[in-house]
Amino acid sequence: MSDTKKILIVDDEEGIRESLKLILGDDYNLILTEDGEQALEVLENSKDIALVLMDIKMPKASGLEILEIISQKYPDLKVIIVTGYKSVETATEAVRLGASGYIVKPFKSNEVLATVRSILKK
Repeated sequence: MSDTKKILIVDDEEGIRESLKLILGDDYNLILTEDGEQALEVLENSKDIALVLMDIKMPKASGLEILEIISQKYPDLKVIIVTGYKSVETATEAVRLGASGYIVKPFKSNEVLATVRSILKK
């Protein structure tokens, strides 16, 4: 199963990580982290991550701050922002900083799968 794409999930809420794991776990290899610092560490050590799903509201560093670092260090890496705030500004800001798309919490399984698939196809 070497052709299975790797997705890094970054969210400080275990429930969200578990939900995304249930939704995506059958189709993708998942790496789960609790914060942006862990995520950057994983990216440093794994070169074959295809996509990052990242929460915006996290302790220590926000998803937007981490997104900025990822965009600079790994310009080809696709990032989907997961946000509980139906704020267009935040989503627009995320896209401006390099996000490939966003998912609003609470999300539906089919929305997550459709978004992930379409972004990985690009």
